[in-house]
Amino acid sequence: MTSAAQPWSSVDGRPTLRIVSAPVRREHTSPGMRGMRRYRAALSVIDGTVITSSAGLALLVRFGAPPLQPSQIGGLVVYAVIAVLIAIAWYIGLGLYRTRDLRIIGSGPSEYRRIVSASITVFGLAAMLLLLVNVPIVRGFFLLALPIGLLALLLGRWFARRGLLRMRRSGKCTSATVVVGSASDVERVLTTLARHPGSAYRPIGVVLDDRAGLVELPMRGRRPVPVLGTIDDVGDTIREHSIDTVIIAGQPAGGGDFIRTVGWELERTDAELMIASRLTDVAGPRIHFRPADGLPLMHVELPSYEGGKHIVKRAFDVTVSALALLILAPVLAVVAIAVKAHDGGPVLFRQERVGRNGETFSMYKFRSMVLDAEAQLAKLQAQNEGSGVLFKMHDDPRITRPGRILRRYSLDELPQLWNVLTGDMSLVGPRPPLVTEVERYEQHVLRRLYIKPGLTGMWQINGRSDLSWDDSVRLDLYYVENWSLTGDLLILWRTVRVVLRPTGAY
Repeated sequence: MTSAAQPWSSVDGRPTLRIVSAPVRREHTSPGMRGMRRYRAALSVIDGTVITSSAGLALLVRFGAPPLQPSQIGGLVVYAVIAVLIAIAWYIGLGLYRTRDLRIIGSGPSEYRRIVSASITVFGLAAMLLLLVNVPIVRGFFLLALPIGLLALLLGRWFARRGLLRMRRSGKCTSATVVVGSASDVERVLTTLARHPGSAYRPIGVVLDDRAGLVELPMRGRRPVPVLGTIDDVGDTIREHSIDTVIIAGQPAGGGDFIRTVGWELERTDAELMIASRLTDVAGPRIHFRPADGLPLMHVELPSYEGGKHIVKRAFDVTVSALALLILAPVLAVVAIAVKAHDGGPVLFRQERVGRNGETFSMYKFRSMVLDAEAQLAKLQAQNEGSGVLFKMHDDPRITRPGRILRRYSLDELPQLWNVLTGDMSLVGPRPPLVTEVERYEQHVLRRLYIKPGLTGMWQINGRSDLSWDDSVRLDLYYVENWSLTGDLLILWRTVRVVLRPTGAY
């Protein structure tokens, strides 16, 4: 060890402890991070405006517009003081719950959940405090300000996120990212990021631990990614290229010692360290860290295919499908008339599909093909553009003129609401397969049949017919093992957007 690394030095022959200063983190200075700080400042303004407006609106509804009666002045003063205090606490609460944290805003549902949790906590604590001091006059404020303000906060964040996604697609407000690890693990991370054009992370290069001398990492279907350096000089690489985020993919050579060393290298930089686990098909809520006997154990909950949440899911399916059939009855009638008027054939197409636990059922769709479509299928097999067990054609000659419109906007799927109502399907789930497809399934693909198939699902919002067979299986299996009621609502919402802006439907 050199003398420069020793904390002791000698003065007049006496040992003296040299001051060893802890590394000081520098603030992010890259254009992407500066953009994110401006975005965070905008969120602060939005939050403050929404909270102030909600409190003011609650006061206006409670007391009406000026002029006020003399008897109302005293109540207004008390009401206004409490409203101001709660508004301040609400704004502070959003900060304490890290709803404006740069690592949280802009992606995933955590930002929205934290807003809800912070709002309910602040109003809950305020209600308890006011009950203790016996101030019943503010009940109206709670009934007005909380729901109005919470809804406005969520909408404000949603619109702000739309703007952020547009900026990220143009390369702004993103973290310059380097991915470190083996070639296979690095490619997995890069492929996942490439599926999301609005991602917060913009890979500018990779550092490999198993491909010495490689200049570029080949990527299937995409441009190769430059190799910025070796795993031994990752610290210099980070500083040289002004990296914002380092993602360690999988378990690189050196294991935990290497990860710790990289962390030390980053202490005097403005880069963040992240680890991309190989548990890519396990949702976050199923993963829990449970330190035990000095070991940082990771507990992965096994999927559940029965229980209370499935009962709630069924109740939700029945309610929504029944309401949808009633509300969409005029649309169903118009589509039925259009199909019948085209060639005089049957309106509905019925086909045997495989449902939960391998049980078959009759699935209904508006007919979008010619009458002898099934008979023509054998002749078209040579033109199959699909992979795996699926048959796909971009320009299938069997599709009728009205059928192309129905398929483009997924209107042909609407009769499946009846399948949902009767219990054969769910609103959200894996794609309902044909019997002939299931006969060709590999063993692990049969896990798609553990739950009911869905009217929509992960495949619907991630490319539809443009998906490869492997991607379709991966998405369905991910849903089977990780679905949640909140996730179902998000999928339904995204389905509406996909239908209004159709891509990949044929």
